[in-house]
Amino acid sequence: MKTSTRLRIAIQKNGRLNSDSMDLLFHCGLKIRATQKALYCHAENLPIDILFVRDDDIPTLVMDGVCDLGIVGENVLLEQALEHKENGSKKEFDTIKKLGFSRCRLSIAMPNDKTFTDANTLQNCRIATSYPNLLRDYLKRHHVKAEVMTIAGSVEVAPRLDMADAICDLVSTGATLEENNLKEVDTVIHSQAVLIKTKNTLTPEKTETLELLIRRIEGVLKAQESKYIMFHAPKSSLASIKSILPGCETPTIMFLEGVDDKVAVHVVSSEGVFWSTLEKLKQAGASSILVLPIEKMLS
Repeated sequence: MKTSTRLRIAIQKNGRLNSDSMDLLFHCGLKIRATQKALYCHAENLPIDILFVRDDDIPTLVMDGVCDLGIVGENVLLEQALEHKENGSKKEFDTIKKLGFSRCRLSIAMPNDKTFTDANTLQNCRIATSYPNLLRDYLKRHHVKAEVMTIAGSVEVAPRLDMADAICDLVSTGATLEENNLKEVDTVIHSQAVLIKTKNTLTPEKTETLELLIRRIEGVLKAQESKYIMFHAPKSSLASIKSILPGCETPTIMFLEGVDDKVAVHVVSSEGVFWSTLEKLKQAGASSILVLPIEKMLS
């Protein structure tokens, strides 16, 4: 098969976004053999190639048409969008879908011994960050004048070295901040992984592969959000039980052998199923309640 007919996807070469992206592709049925240091690999069962790159390079590779798709964090897209706006240029890619993983937030953090009341606390401060455009936008929105210090990495050490009064950095669990005696005081943006696509016209072969991949991604994401619930219930309680289940489709009702007043109920719930939901089901008369994860799901 010619290279031009293969869909090319750019993903982060290492880190959490890499593992989450590869996990998504795996659950979409792609058979991929990639070594830890590989910069390029291909799927064995679909015409898809994968390029492992720095996350900052993914939007450019997609805009330039080097890659057809990219999986990248919203933080990178928003940072670069502000840079393009400043330069008078436009973003030249389409955002297809938010993927729901690699969630984090870009936050302001300060040393534990400093007091933060609101954004005005940052007046005349020096703030270290790897996201200067998003930080400047935050400061502008809050009418704060502060010095923005751009650092490529290890932003969290800047206050300890007396280089900055505060930092603006990505936060997931907050463990790195705690290790450096910092506290999160305000959120600039929330971020998650998104799928972006080049604006270049794709060949019919690539378009067909893209549509298949998107269907599978939607199936994987829907399955992750959904649960398969099975239980026994009195026939008289079915209406009230259905109202308890969050986001459920029309349930499948099956008769129980030798039992006239009860049925077996199977239903897919598209929302979270919590202990409180199960307790309400039990109070409504349900028994033998079983909640199962769903691996794949197509509507």
